Amino acid sequence: MTQGAQPSPARRTVLGAAGAAAVLGATTVLPAGTAHADEARGGENRGGGHGRGYRSLPVPTVIAHRGASGYRPEHTLGSYRHALDLGAHVIEQDLVPTRDGHLVCRHENDITGTTDVADHPEFASRKTTKSVWFTEDFTLAELKTLRAKERIPGTRQENTLYDGRWTIPTFEEVLRWAEEEGRRRGREIWLHVETKHPTYFRGLGLGLEERLARLLRRYGRHRAHSPVFLQSFEPSSIQRLAKLVDSPRVVLLSGAGSRPWDFVQAGDPRTVADLVTPAGLRWIASYAQGIGPTLDLVIPKDAGGRLGTPTALVRDAHAEGLILHPYTHRNENAFLPADFRRGTDPNAYGDSFGALKRYLETGIDGIFSDNTDTALLAAADFTARD
Repeated sequence: MTQGAQPSPARRTVLGAAGAAAVLGATTVLPAGTAHADEARGGENRGGGHGRGYRSLPVPTVIAHRGASGYRPEHTLGSYRHALDLGAHVIEQDLVPTRDGHLVCRHENDITGTTDVADHPEFASRKTTKSVWFTEDFTLAELKTLRAKERIPGTRQENTLYDGRWTIPTFEEVLRWAEEEGRRRGREIWLHVETKHPTYFRGLGLGLEERLARLLRRYGRHRAHSPVFLQSFEPSSIQRLAKLVDSPRVVLLSGAGSRPWDFVQAGDPRTVADLVTPAGLRWIASYAQGIGPTLDLVIPKDAGGRLGTPTALVRDAHAEGLILHPYTHRNENAFLPADFRRGTDPNAYGDSFGALKRYLETGIDGIFSDNTDTALLAAADFTARD
């Protein structure tokens, strides 16, 4: 979920099914080219577009950050399916393009650390001067020869067990997968879809929004009550999407002193601190239904990394009718506030439930988590007290 600050070639009912059996390698990539209703029909008979809308989701909503990325390599069908098996309410995808214009699910266009591309000598020439590989330099067919692997193996050594099991999914494959899972489980499968570095990719002739909108229409997820959120760190991407589809939209917000990259490119002097004021939130509410702030914007940390006093963000956002889906909760000490770490091992689990309790008490509507089961249990504890 973290924002790439400068997308350039240099940086290219709470418990649903919680406790379900872990699926080890049960997911197979769906074949490309399956027949579908013509896009012009607007997905009239598809299963994605006729639900009750995002206000019907459980609160707090648990959003599986890149799938069950605490337990499986992120942005794989295995990670997405495991998150559903654990009971996640919504599954997140990050979208980046291939050279031939397909949208694929990767946290970044840099695939050096999330695939086995370094083991493919045929792609050695695709390295940049910084020895990294980018999705926009590969065709989809080439990317499909790679296998996904754990992004942070030093922290999540157990996840390396699944290295090489899954390929990089296209977003269309995820949409088909969500349809199949919805039929199998008898419920809508909610997705939370991020456009990554849209200004940068538009400059390459690989605009994300139009490609995304076409797929949403094809699969009936383009309506106001469709089971999908569209999100971006660049407000202009959400504004562009608002003209293309009616799906609910969320503006992601990084650190208070940062500026969205599209603001930098357009010479807009506003920072995130400006956007979280009542006036800034009112502006966001004119084209979006929610915000996805970093957790530090909800409860800032002091100089020692401990949680301080909550800000007015939840109150002010709710006053404008916006929902809040902050990011990102993780179980490991290294990612927790200092006052919830336990022991000295940064990779060991800390008091994750204690930290989640503090965040949920602020009144947020949901939370992104790498550890779906932990967040669901914390949400159940929180709602049980009422």
